[in-house]
Amino acid sequence: MTDCIFCRIIAGEIPSDKIYEDDEVVAFLDIAPVNPGHVLVIPKAHYPDLLVLPEQLTVQLVMVAQKIAPAIITGVGAAGFNLTLNNGVVAGQAVGHVHLHLIPRFKDDGRELWSGQPYPAGEAAVVAEKIRKQL
Repeated sequence: MTDCIFCRIIAGEIPSDKIYEDDEVVAFLDIAPVNPGHVLVIPKAHYPDLLVLPEQLTVQLVMVAQKIAPAIITGVGAAGFNLTLNNGVVAGQAVGHVHLHLIPRFKDDGRELWSGQPYPAGEAAVVAEKIRKQL
């Protein structure tokens, strides 16, 4: 038995409210939803994060998210949704098994997005160059 809660859900050791399943991907309700209808989309194979997820599975996860998002919106009467992936503990990844969050959004639901701020003069070019050098 594995310690990964998502692997245990896939194996049927822990119950879940599945809404979608195919050969490679499963989607189920988050047990601590941001809003009702919050769904997790995960690969059945264990990959700890996006940086090691094979390209084909990355595409499959997004395709499943795109397929089920309209059903979530209609099913819970949402006005839109956020699609997020927290990569790494510092980014809020609570389970070390890569997963997408589909979070239904409602008008005046009280959920706030990140607040950004512009770069100081000249800093964007410096940061962009640092990133380009790593590609």
